[in-house]
Amino acid sequence: MVGGVVNPADEHSGATGVGRRPGQGGTAQLGALGLNAVDAGLPDSVLRVLEGVEAALRDDVASADPFVTEAARHLLDAGGKRFRPLLVALGAQFGDPTRAQVVPAAVVVELTHLATLYHDDVMDEAPVRRGAPSANSRWTNSVAILVGDYLFARAADISADLGTEAVRLQARTFARLVHGQIAETVGPRPGVDPVAHHLHVIAEKTGSLIATSARFGGLFGGADPRYVAALAGYGETIGVAFQLSDDLLDIASESERSGKTPGTDLREGVPTLPVLYALASDDADASSLRLREILAAGPVTDDDLHAEALGLLRESPAMKRARETVRSRAEDARAQLAPLPQGPARRVLESLCDHIADRTG
Repeated sequence: MVGGVVNPADEHSGATGVGRRPGQGGTAQLGALGLNAVDAGLPDSVLRVLEGVEAALRDDVASADPFVTEAARHLLDAGGKRFRPLLVALGAQFGDPTRAQVVPAAVVVELTHLATLYHDDVMDEAPVRRGAPSANSRWTNSVAILVGDYLFARAADISADLGTEAVRLQARTFARLVHGQIAETVGPRPGVDPVAHHLHVIAEKTGSLIATSARFGGLFGGADPRYVAALAGYGETIGVAFQLSDDLLDIASESERSGKTPGTDLREGVPTLPVLYALASDDADASSLRLREILAAGPVTDDDLHAEALGLLRESPAMKRARETVRSRAEDARAQLAPLPQGPARRVLESLCDHIADRTG
């Protein structure tokens, strides 16, 4: 448990409920993110942090009420990449990754992330999350909202043990998450460019917590303040790039390869970067005109129209421009790493830039 002493190397049941030997869980998480821990020469201390986080998470969502414990562990047991704890572990490499505060700091950001998922599923009316029934569909919207609130509270409690700076950063990150959700819900105001609005929402909803994750790693690993600032800048930028690449994967992916149904956002009328670029385009060729005609009508629910729009989007100048935007953001993130010393952790952070730039073709 975070409040006590954690031995990150202890065997435990992971997020899937399956026991694993030390080192297995962290390696699988790195692989899921397109990173190769062996090739990168990643220190064992990164994997030990991830294992410590996995053990601590199950203890720290527990409640005296068995129902609350079950509901709070619902998404935890469904798995996840643990991307944010990974950034904490990598950031700590630029200081002392064995410091006692590193694992609790990683738990704070992951609990905060999990809490937002409970709330997001209510707002999106999502029936499934991580391959399992969402909390709101298994129980009710009210239960899902309250469990999300409980997880936010647990994160705040652990932050308090880390000190006032952790509390302040977590609170400010929470405020940005809320502002991003409000902005997404309200939509762009009159006169605001929809693309700029979309990028702002992603920075608030996704970039902010990933920035805090990387910052927490450097801060609680005792890294030089210059390194902490560089890590925060990297986290914000790579977080936006990662989310934008998901926009593209929703269009470009094949379901048998990605495990996702392509064009889900298109069917639900969710504005993504390629769609916004296509709508803003003044290209006069027949394909672009037809694509704008379909997209302008809102959610594309008709199967034939959906297949047509998906095909047009995949070959459109808008898709090419969106890919260029993702690559540009990934390179911006790489540039943020300049103050950091060379070594395995920096190479992994750079590899993540490459992975994001390449994952959408």
